[in-house]
Amino acid sequence: MSLNDTPSGERIHIGFFGKRNAGKSSLVNAVTNQEMSVVSDVKGTTTDPVSKAMELLPLGAVVITDTAGYDDSGQLGEMRVRKTKQILNRTDIAVLVVDSETGLSGTDNELIELFQQKNIPYIIAYNKSDLKNIPCGQNEISVSSLNNTNIHELKEKIASLMVKNTEKQIVGDLINENDIIILVTPIDAAAPKGRLILPQQQTIRDILDNNSIAVVTKEFQLAETLRKIPSPRMVITDSQAFGYVSRIVPENIPLTSFSILMARYKGFLETAVKGASAVRELNDGDKILISEGCTHHRQCGDIGSVKLPALLKKFTGKNINIKLTSGKEFPEDLTPYRLVIHCGGCMLNEREVTYRMKSALDQNVPFTNYGTALALMNGILARSIEIFPDLVKLL
Repeated sequence: MSLNDTPSGERIHIGFFGKRNAGKSSLVNAVTNQEMSVVSDVKGTTTDPVSKAMELLPLGAVVITDTAGYDDSGQLGEMRVRKTKQILNRTDIAVLVVDSETGLSGTDNELIELFQQKNIPYIIAYNKSDLKNIPCGQNEISVSSLNNTNIHELKEKIASLMVKNTEKQIVGDLINENDIIILVTPIDAAAPKGRLILPQQQTIRDILDNNSIAVVTKEFQLAETLRKIPSPRMVITDSQAFGYVSRIVPENIPLTSFSILMARYKGFLETAVKGASAVRELNDGDKILISEGCTHHRQCGDIGSVKLPALLKKFTGKNINIKLTSGKEFPEDLTPYRLVIHCGGCMLNEREVTYRMKSALDQNVPFTNYGTALALMNGILARSIEIFPDLVKLL
């Protein structure tokens, strides 16, 4: 991935929902101006969600998802509906596609209720307006994917619902122009070949955008780096090197991790700090969920499947059971777990990370992340969040 690519977690997620044969796929193809989805008169042609990352004017970088009909039936149909519900958890804007000839149905109203429950801004697009045109209100529009009617206007309506937060930064609001920030980036067997991981890329870009200076070094070169740059504004490390790095960085230099900064950027750092204390309270037989937002080939030194579980068992001295999930997989029922430890969420958009966090809290399961848990187990949690004084008070 180049530094110029927009990751999925930073894109606006637009989902198209509705009954079978309402014309969702045809409308998606018209909006994207390409054959993204297979179109047929046969009900249930779209069986699984189809997503595509693209540039969509006037919005910019988006992910568009075409979903299966929400009125699907039978055992397979129920599974497809469940998949559609999962898409809602990461949808920033919903487009409800309604067949103009039949109008709003009970299924459509059920979807509207879900949009409202999840605070998802939505538009009702009455498709097939070439057959029947329906008078529309503020969040409604008549369109025809066949004749390309009002497709541009639909895009404009979608864009009007998205208020992009341009003030949110990973580290830029914590530093000043010309500050030097040292970034510790281990390159080991688990590191992706030929590139830096996404949080490291994004942090470097954020530093440069704020006219500050990024110095990147490996962990075993950190001591020499500090001899040459004795007074950096801050040191940011990969969480798995927390223990090693904390012994090298003088106490007067702020120290944190990419994972902790990413948790703040995604909006769940306070919850992660509160949830980390549950690590100290684990008992034999407790089940822990370790969840990663991305999928990758696991190496022998993988942090989620190897290093973090080993440190958990060593720190607690307990015989705990660990379940690992990755990508879009995340259990709906979290009650069997004593703790959820999530990655920084760089590959997930904020809405999905918030959903996962809220799911845990609603089921009274503590929720934390890699960096916060690792800082606690290395005895440096207070130090790693000292740049956020309000959070230190929570400890």
